[in-house]
Amino acid sequence: MVLEYKIKNNEYTTLRQILKNKWNISGRLITKLKMARKLFINGNNNIYLDYKLNNGDIILVYIDFKEKSENIVETKMDLDIIYEDEYYIVINKPASMPVHPSCMHYTDSLSNGLKYYYEKNNIQTKIRPVNRIDKDTSGIVIFAKNEYIQECLITQMKNKTFEKTYIAILDGNLKKESGTIHDPIARKKNSIIERCINQENGEIAITHFKLIENKENYCIVEFKLETRKNSSNTCTLQIYWSSNTRRYIIQ
Repeated sequence: MVLEYKIKNNEYTTLRQILKNKWNISGRLITKLKMARKLFINGNNNIYLDYKLNNGDIILVYIDFKEKSENIVETKMDLDIIYEDEYYIVINKPASMPVHPSCMHYTDSLSNGLKYYYEKNNIQTKIRPVNRIDKDTSGIVIFAKNEYIQECLITQMKNKTFEKTYIAILDGNLKKESGTIHDPIARKKNSIIERCINQENGEIAITHFKLIENKENYCIVEFKLETRKNSSNTCTLQIYWSSNTRRYIIQ
């Protein structure tokens, strides 16, 4: 992956400003790129971060580190890959499969299967999950193929510009076809996983729901977490998933 920019109208004074303000590259990654001589100005990589830029200067950043997740065992498995390009891979994780290896799931996690896929296809990068879902929950998991894309997407999630839609099966039937749940939630007492409504100490939680279908003793409902758009210069990724139609739209 290569980032490229040509200076015009002196909008940036130094290389450091380009890296931090234009591309939002973290300080840690900037240091890593500098040490590996992957920062170029007009073809020269023997530069310093506070180099004074001139109109017409061409900045190139090569994010092409060859890496491996040495601590993850590769395991052959069939992956339901929804989308893939040079920047990230999107996988539909089945229920009962953890995203990460653990002492109880050392070789049968989604990361184990992805490690095998990377090795088979000579993709030399670490396992870099952008989002996580519970072991018993099925759904989309995104893995970045380099450190910069992972930073972009995680920042997008923190800025609430990452749109998520869930399909759930509920016990019983809904009378309303749609609505909004607006109650603060907090961690349930004596649990590190469960959450509950807590009017005093809970964080704001707004969820919109839409009834898909009422069955005899249960119903299928779409839930969408409300996102609050913040300004961001990071890359944008939106994924809409409908499990009943298996329709995926990635923007």
